[in-house]
Amino acid sequence: MAKQKAKKFKVAIGYPPIKSDKGVPLLSQNRQFQYFNSPTFIYPMVPAYAASLAQSKGYDVVWMDGIAERKTFNEWVTQIRKEKPDLLMIEAKTPVIKIYWEVVKKLKIKFPDLIIVMVGDHVTVLPIETLEKCPVDYVITGGDYDFVLCDLLDSITSGNIMPGGVWGREKNRLVNLGENATRVKKYWCSGPVEIKHELDLLPFVDRDLTKWELYAYENGNYKYRPGTYMYSGRDCWWGKCTFCVWNFTLYPLGTYRRFSPERLFEEVKHVVDNYGVKEIFDDAGTFSIGPHLRKFCELMTESGYNKKVVFSCNMRINALTKEDCELMKKANFRFILYGLESANQETLDRLDKGLKVEEIESYLKTAKEAGLEPHITVMLGYPWETEEMALNTINFAKSLFKKGYVDTMQATITIPYPGAKLYEQCVENDWFKVGPKDYEAFDMRGPVMKIPFSEERLMELTQALYSSFFSPQYIFRKIKGIRSWDDVKYYLMSAKKFFGHLKDFSKKQGRKEG
Repeated sequence: MAKQKAKKFKVAIGYPPIKSDKGVPLLSQNRQFQYFNSPTFIYPMVPAYAASLAQSKGYDVVWMDGIAERKTFNEWVTQIRKEKPDLLMIEAKTPVIKIYWEVVKKLKIKFPDLIIVMVGDHVTVLPIETLEKCPVDYVITGGDYDFVLCDLLDSITSGNIMPGGVWGREKNRLVNLGENATRVKKYWCSGPVEIKHELDLLPFVDRDLTKWELYAYENGNYKYRPGTYMYSGRDCWWGKCTFCVWNFTLYPLGTYRRFSPERLFEEVKHVVDNYGVKEIFDDAGTFSIGPHLRKFCELMTESGYNKKVVFSCNMRINALTKEDCELMKKANFRFILYGLESANQETLDRLDKGLKVEEIESYLKTAKEAGLEPHITVMLGYPWETEEMALNTINFAKSLFKKGYVDTMQATITIPYPGAKLYEQCVENDWFKVGPKDYEAFDMRGPVMKIPFSEERLMELTQALYSSFFSPQYIFRKIKGIRSWDDVKYYLMSAKKFFGHLKDFSKKQGRKEG
């Protein structure tokens, strides 16, 4: 194949639609996959950076999120036929990997010359599996597939040596592999993944190119709309939690990087000034602390942008001091998402959370007293947790709400994905109740691990956990705290999401086919 000029090479980045009576698949920018009855669309940050970086390098780029655009598969295929891309990048995850294998087969029949690339945590762990199961051309491993996609494009179009992180077929000679390539069976790998990319070198996300408004409203993390996501680091500076697949695949321990506070603040100004964004949620696994946090808060406050936009983020429960919380409130931080996961010390230790049960309440109280709005995420369905232990977590969550230390919460069933340490433990200890490769069962419609009580009871407890914050004290506090029409709209939307999530864990839905 003759080398093509970069300016004529067209790249499509997106998600093929998934039709399911289970609801809307929460696939993009998500560590834990779930079908939602109440639609939620999360801005996929690394694909968005991939699109923006490729365009900045002169490639013609089109954004094709068939899920967020609510297209049918035929409508999405029609768009491919109209746009005529040379290459399509698709992000996949374990529960839908088999669906996307079939999608790739269909696309290759319809568009035999289309180069297809797959990325994500599942294919990072099992690249050869996907190469064997479908006619995909390349698999990019690791979490920096924005940078690596451009390396691949440059190799295809200009003959540049392909750095590490890409798998392909032995018969595929479109890229220049150099001397570091290894060969396994009928496949080659361009070399080991080397995390060395500096995030400050990335351009701002091109919000127009990536259709940012698709993700600006249907998201329960926003109190003020339009909202948008950012991604201040890759991904979590703790990086040890055994259930988090990103900790062991996309961003392993020791590879954490972050934007400088100055670069992050410049992108904040960009989205506020050019798009009228009212709230930003930073989805790095854990927002940075220490001097980096203090400098960012200083930039927000001294510039006056703390009066123009609200900022929210993920955080570790025991990471912030009283002074940190007060500084964040001054910088107009609002919603702080904490991963509590369990109120049982045995579970926290097994998950390597680095957290003591007895310190949880005091840290949440400190954040709340500073004026922040703590949100906790909790999981049920651990193989070692009895029903009594699960009830202990529920009662603990209820007490946090009654005391006013927590504003909102999220309940999920624990799912160990291939690549996560918890997945390996399930194989070693015979904890799986489904086959380790029954990937479609990993969709949070029920447990995939054996638990010491019934699945039906687990679903009831998960619903009870969601219901725990609907106490009279909580409702009274929220009504009393209404200050604006934005507050009213937020609580109405939250109620809608709440009842949707109750349905997500309904016994009637369970494991029905999509």
